[in-house]
Amino acid sequence: MFDNPDLIKLIFGRLTWEALPLHEPILVGTFAVVALGGIALVGALTWFRLWGYLWREWFTTVDHKRIGIMYMILGIVMLLRGFADAIMMRIQQAIAFNGSEGYLNAHHYDQIFTAHGVIMIFFVAMPLVTGLMNYVVPLQIGARDVSFPFLNNFSFWMTAGGAVILMMSLFVGEFARTGWLAYPPLSGAEYSPGVGMDYYIWSLQVAGVGTTLSGINLIATIVKMRAPGMTMMKMPVFTWTSLCTNVLIVATFPILTATLVLLTLDRYVGTNFFTSDLGGNPMMYVNLIWIWGHPEVYILVLPAFGIFSEIAATFSGKRLFGYTSMVYATVCITILSYLVWLHHFFTMGSGASVNSFFGITTMIISIPTGAKIFNWLFTMYRGRIRFELPMMWTIAFMLVFVLGGMTGVLLAVPPADFVLHNSLFLVAHFHNTIIGGVVYGLFAGMAYWFPKAFGFRLDPFWGKVSFWGWVLGFFFAFMPLYVLGLMGVTRRLRVFDDPSLQIWFIIAGFGAFLILVGIVAFLIQIAVSIMRRDQLRDTTGDPWDGRTLEWATSSPPPAYNFAFTPVVHDNDAWWDMKKRGYKRPLEGFRPIHMPSNTGTGVVIAGLSVVMSVALIWYIWWLAILAFVAMIAVAIAHTFNYHRDFHIPAEEVTQTEDARTKLLAVGG
Repeated sequence: MFDNPDLIKLIFGRLTWEALPLHEPILVGTFAVVALGGIALVGALTWFRLWGYLWREWFTTVDHKRIGIMYMILGIVMLLRGFADAIMMRIQQAIAFNGSEGYLNAHHYDQIFTAHGVIMIFFVAMPLVTGLMNYVVPLQIGARDVSFPFLNNFSFWMTAGGAVILMMSLFVGEFARTGWLAYPPLSGAEYSPGVGMDYYIWSLQVAGVGTTLSGINLIATIVKMRAPGMTMMKMPVFTWTSLCTNVLIVATFPILTATLVLLTLDRYVGTNFFTSDLGGNPMMYVNLIWIWGHPEVYILVLPAFGIFSEIAATFSGKRLFGYTSMVYATVCITILSYLVWLHHFFTMGSGASVNSFFGITTMIISIPTGAKIFNWLFTMYRGRIRFELPMMWTIAFMLVFVLGGMTGVLLAVPPADFVLHNSLFLVAHFHNTIIGGVVYGLFAGMAYWFPKAFGFRLDPFWGKVSFWGWVLGFFFAFMPLYVLGLMGVTRRLRVFDDPSLQIWFIIAGFGAFLILVGIVAFLIQIAVSIMRRDQLRDTTGDPWDGRTLEWATSSPPPAYNFAFTPVVHDNDAWWDMKKRGYKRPLEGFRPIHMPSNTGTGVVIAGLSVVMSVALIWYIWWLAILAFVAMIAVAIAHTFNYHRDFHIPAEEVTQTEDARTKLLAVGG
């Protein structure tokens, strides 16, 4: 039977033994390490009989808090992979001088810089941002869960499914070699005939479904489930930035989906949407991808702005300065983010009038961002500032992000962009804003809300080691790239002819090593904190003396968040409630209605991965089978009428009584 090549092709498509990268020693070694680590992990989970617990309590959960934590775990795991790619690039560039080809061939290097960009944006920043929004927003608005709990579970597993597809490309086949935005014609079938681009397309399509549905869910939650008295202008600033972020997600991710569908048709069916002949236009792809791509930058950074607003007020012991202007600035950024996309391709022949319009709008969008900086500074002014770890991240952000904003305004000038476009100056600017804005914000948010989620603080010593590793590492890693960019060095180069450039790449490599120290210190901080959790536990229930409603419940919160729906009178809800002499009631509790866990999301996401891998390798029968199974599981889920359960009033009473006594201990 297996002597028939047609039958083999029918069964396995284009999947052959040659798809295993056995000729790449780096990949073989990586596979060995990952395989051994995976075997050890599976063995440990089996030995301690944790599979049942994980399935019941985590994998199938519809609790927004646990889903938020899983999003953040996914983001941290993918950070390790994405940063490994960055280290490999920096080492290659530091040694590829004086006739040396380095240790990465061109084929492998191109995959690495493409995977690095895709992973860091889609599978590190997005899961971490979504995880924080998932955890915090329902607590801040006084809701027991998000609007659609099952959809929340499904969204997470689709995002995780996209990450699985991308990670498979490391060991079976290859990844795209096009850069993280995959411009045609390079991404077309003629120039990228292998499976790399197909891995790119299907990993983003599967993850994009999860992101879009999560955006819809959080918008509905914020608009429809706020506590009584919480008008729009009494919402916490983090909730405001989350609302605007998810509006951008719902408005822009369908554009990405449609763009990738058209590219898929070009590759699979032979259409000509993005070719240079038969009526196609590659520039249409560039426009569409950036109409999604530039709002995506604000999808990432707006929640970070909300985090810094919460932290600045808490650790300055003051009300946030200029709440109304903060809200208006956030909305302005949301709207203006749609009017700047063309500044990414000033050099592509749009003309002086078009370039001038987009240069001006790019400069205008810096105004509401600058207003936020001044509001944070005025919040700190004459405040009783406590230099805890979240506040340290906030101050570092203000220093680093302002520098990135200044270089962004420089790039917004079309004549300057003609000189700097596609240079390492642009790479430095982008990382300046993403690391200084998004990454610092995410670490600040994790440090700030970690005691809310787990009941104990993170270890401060290792947190500060991580902080200084990231901050110093950033300056060493990316300031040299500004210099190299001004010298005319373009991005994505693997080898260099001019030996005078080498010292700058060595300094940048040292900076990447310092960032690695920061990442390792963060992981050590988590481990040490878990081991020392009894010493790091705070008995007050409000470890940072927070101002918004999420601190009005215990740390960690119970499954139902709030036994009584709080009534809000101020945008600093918890601060206001404490001033009013708020006391937790000890009677009048009722049974609480909560949704039950379900494994449907895991199953459908798993089938989506199977279908996508089958489509990548042209295994058509498996793709059809997986698609039919997905539809069947989704239909079967609609007949599941018994998904809800009740927490008895006695259990709620006991829990709330214990929480009240806990608060009393802390004074």
